[in-house]
Amino acid sequence: MTDDVDLSVRIDARPETVFPYFTDPERMVAWMGLSAEIDARVGGRYRVRVNSGGIAVGEYLDIVPPERIVWTWGWEGNTEVPPGSSTVEVTLTPDGDATIVRLRHSGLPDDTWLGKHNEGWGHYVARLAVAAAGGDPGPDPLA
Repeated sequence: MTDDVDLSVRIDARPETVFPYFTDPERMVAWMGLSAEIDARVGGRYRVRVNSGGIAVGEYLDIVPPERIVWTWGWEGNTEVPPGSSTVEVTLTPDGDATIVRLRHSGLPDDTWLGKHNEGWGHYVARLAVAAAGGDPGPDPLA
């Protein structure tokens, strides 16, 4: 297994349309989470209730609209992957009228957590592709 989650998806929307799905609470919960508190600026914090048992918490490290966003990641109350212990980097590359979104999650402690996050991010990136293209991904079965 590799040391990072590394996923890419082509979304039928321009980067300017896709980018806010990582920085706007209402758009965030359209594809991931039950609720979100987001302060989208370098040094700003976010807190996303991903499901009834998991709350992701972190801080924004770099924001370059609409090209790149980097934030720390961890789970509230979790000692193995605590807040700030790993990093998520998303790059958005124009592809005609679409966008190639690459998500890389690094710093996870072991293969078990890497596998869980690879599965979770795969699920949520697919939902992002639907929502950012103007569709409705429907209720989240993982929520």
